[in-house]
Amino acid sequence: MEDAVTSLDEVLDAVGPRLRALRRKRGATLAQVSEATGISVSTLSRLESGRRKPTLELLLLLAKAHRVPLTEIVDAPVTADPRVHPRPIVRHGMTYLPLTRRPGGVRAYKQIIPPQGPNQEPEPQTHEGYEWLYVLSGRIRLVLGDHDLVLTPGEVVEFDTHVPHWFGNAGPEPAEVLSLFGPQGERIHVRARAVLR
Repeated sequence: MEDAVTSLDEVLDAVGPRLRALRRKRGATLAQVSEATGISVSTLSRLESGRRKPTLELLLLLAKAHRVPLTEIVDAPVTADPRVHPRPIVRHGMTYLPLTRRPGGVRAYKQIIPPQGPNQEPEPQTHEGYEWLYVLSGRIRLVLGDHDLVLTPGEVVEFDTHVPHWFGNAGPEPAEVLSLFGPQGERIHVRARAVLR
């Protein structure tokens, strides 16, 4: 038990220097981090100097502000297997495999979409954000505003999610798509080939 307490103290003691290094790497001042997190400048200064022990709430706010995973601030034990094993999320019959772990910013998912029932009607929705879809396999029907498209493997679309949209499987087999979603409306930049003249 004493070893566990010592180990925890060592981990917490390393948090302050990591926070300072992250802030300096970004070229941010304590005042700017305070404005982004709502944490007072004096508390941030005490955290960085090690005079205050961090709470989980503070660490989560700081990880989000610095756009890093919590493990970059708190040194998590290294496992023998470095691979990421995402937990699938199932919503409305679709399976989402998260491919990114960073808080905020663009999130990536592989989606597996089962065949639709014969009477399934599109129900377009709107929400905050920007989306990019790349069809890996199968056929995807996309209803986007006044457009009704069928996408096949290798095709890509990007759209503002304020436009009413719906997509589902347009074929008899499960379909797979790579989905990039920016909750704050970040645009995904697709590099285009230069036109030769």
